[in-house]
Amino acid sequence: MQCNEVMTKNPVCCFPKDTVAKAAALMKDNNIGSVPVIENEQTKKLVGIVTDRDLALKVVAEEREAKTTKVEAVMTRKVVSCHAEDELQTALDTMSRLQLRRIPVVDNDDKILGIIAQADVATRVDQPVKTAALVKGISRSNAK
Repeated sequence: MQCNEVMTKNPVCCFPKDTVAKAAALMKDNNIGSVPVIENEQTKKLVGIVTDRDLALKVVAEEREAKTTKVEAVMTRKVVSCHAEDELQTALDTMSRLQLRRIPVVDNDDKILGIIAQADVATRVDQPVKTAALVKGISRSNAK
């Protein structure tokens, strides 16, 4: 199975200069926990990702103003991604190893094509053992 068979196509995206309030509204309106950040509408080049956790830790906890703080100030810039033709298992192994709840899918020019989240795996891959292993790997504690 390839990543393009499981990914959510054409994910909701935002831009680096958007406010975090706009990103949060996109998350709320679309019932999602992350928003890929793209360079512009023409290239759709992935330049970052902003998550609900980013908003909690880098905006709310630091008492920043959501209506003026830009996404680029709180987004993760070094995004781990995969390609549409990649084997799904490779993406799942990466997600588990790095404890990622989602992984963007890009083309060779880093244009966003889709995103794979835990929910995509749970609902589109009819392999409960694989899904359980992914959730366990992502949720493991780093405590020694």
